[in-house]
Amino acid sequence: MSAFLNVEQSALGQRWIGPTPEVERLAEAMVQDTGLPLPLARLLVSRGVAPTEAAAFLDPHLRDLLPDPRRLKDMDRAAARFLRAVKGCERIAVFGDYDVDGGASSALILTWLRLLGREATLYIPDRIDEGYGPNVPAMSGLAATHDLILCVDCGTLSHEAIAAAKGADVVILDHHLGGETLPPALAVVNPNRQDEDGSLGHLCAASVVFLMLVEANRLMRGDGAQGPDLMAMLDLVALATVADVAPLVGVNRALVRQGLKVLARRDRPGLRALADVARMDQAPTPYHLGFLLGPRVNAGGRIGAADLGARLLATADPHEAEALAERLDILNTERREIEARVRDAALEQAEARGLDAPLVWAAAEGWHPGVVGIVAARLKEATHRPAVVIGLDGGIGKGSGRSITGIDLGAAIHRLAGEGLLEKGGGHRMAAGLTVRQDKLEPAMERLAELLARQGAGADGPRDLRIDGLLMPQAITAALIEEIEKAGPFGQGAPAPRFAIPAATVTHSARMGTNHLRATLSDGLSARLEAICFGGCDTALGPLIEARTGRRLHLAGRVELNTWGGRTRVQLKIEDAAPAD
Repeated sequence: MSAFLNVEQSALGQRWIGPTPEVERLAEAMVQDTGLPLPLARLLVSRGVAPTEAAAFLDPHLRDLLPDPRRLKDMDRAAARFLRAVKGCERIAVFGDYDVDGGASSALILTWLRLLGREATLYIPDRIDEGYGPNVPAMSGLAATHDLILCVDCGTLSHEAIAAAKGADVVILDHHLGGETLPPALAVVNPNRQDEDGSLGHLCAASVVFLMLVEANRLMRGDGAQGPDLMAMLDLVALATVADVAPLVGVNRALVRQGLKVLARRDRPGLRALADVARMDQAPTPYHLGFLLGPRVNAGGRIGAADLGARLLATADPHEAEALAERLDILNTERREIEARVRDAALEQAEARGLDAPLVWAAAEGWHPGVVGIVAARLKEATHRPAVVIGLDGGIGKGSGRSITGIDLGAAIHRLAGEGLLEKGGGHRMAAGLTVRQDKLEPAMERLAELLARQGAGADGPRDLRIDGLLMPQAITAALIEEIEKAGPFGQGAPAPRFAIPAATVTHSARMGTNHLRATLSDGLSARLEAICFGGCDTALGPLIEARTGRRLHLAGRVELNTWGGRTRVQLKIEDAAPAD
């Protein structure tokens, strides 16, 4: 297949690939059948949507897509035991992970209970002192004073710790990859158990918790009682889904879409306060969840008190919410400073090791374990390779990994742990955590690279950049963008469409700060289009745009509505470019 617009090698060394003739043919047919704009029809066709399904896809209803909770093994047992504890005023503890998904999962349960006049103990382990997941001292301590312990976003691999919860029932609500055997809990509800069919494997833990609450409400209705309003809690599910990089497909798409509407109402004190400190001045989008709210919720678990995020999400007190949000905002600033230092050192080390291997990794003494996951994500983005970053302390390394589409990092790390090269490890396809002895670090990373290479990591040459079609500047209107956004929300597994603007003249360009670039584009006639290139001056992209001012460029990127100072206008977010003459 020939390169789109004949771009064989762009500014970023990419070959542009456009829609296939089949997609174009089906898109034209969809336009005839539905009257939808061609750019939107192309996007729907590429997502496998037929003309007869287009209306339902563009207006998804949660009631049509939400699975029966009882499809998940142990769900009936988990919900029944939870409801029995609520009715009997038993002592309940919630043991959650310290990230956004764990905090949102915990907050869902605490909010649901509070609406029924019940309380529960919140326990979030310290990242440094206790590490990820249930541990023996914590579980035995909770079991001594509670009747039921709910482990959310963790617990599936915690056999010893679950066994230590003597005298209490344990229910696990998780989504991380399960092992061959399950821990001795009363119920393990996890769509990624090995005996599940995997059809719900894309759910985050908060969605699993939400499904348990759906089942609990159903059981209450059977007894003639009314449960809390679960639709009002979808802001938490949406936040967790996006922040945990779950794919926005199927029911996830509907959960996030509805959750964004709930979030826009600003009813939850914690998220309202967090939006204010983050200076959100427009309707929430997945970008706001993933890059403004999520990192701040995470900041407590990364470098501060581990339970700050969960407490913020669960509180009903506006004053407490404001204080917690301010604290998390300060911690997030500190986190960014720590991250920048570790990122620079990790990238230097990874470059020395080589960036063309199946795995990019770096490890050093003293790197803060709270930022290694973020730095791994930065390495992954810079190299388009799975990346692992490890902080060493006293001969033990604690690290995090991030993967690329098509490479299951969680399964590879789980296998590595089973082979004895890791002290422990697990996760899911796109993200995983591990603990490794320093004397096994090199062989462990060599073996991990081998396992990832078998999946195809590192085998790609120059990357292809997928283009969803051409757009001329005069066609990029607010109305068109609003039509395209009906196919959203966009994010992991469902990216926003990328368009090529052919032979546009760069009439003006100017730097923003040290590494961003603003530009104005013209079609050579009357139409003009504002554009922005984030981080472009750190790559070959920014200098190319600057050098071609007054000349023509093929540009590729996403179209969006930019609201600033009360004004809304269309904008191209530039992702790549190539000379047009």
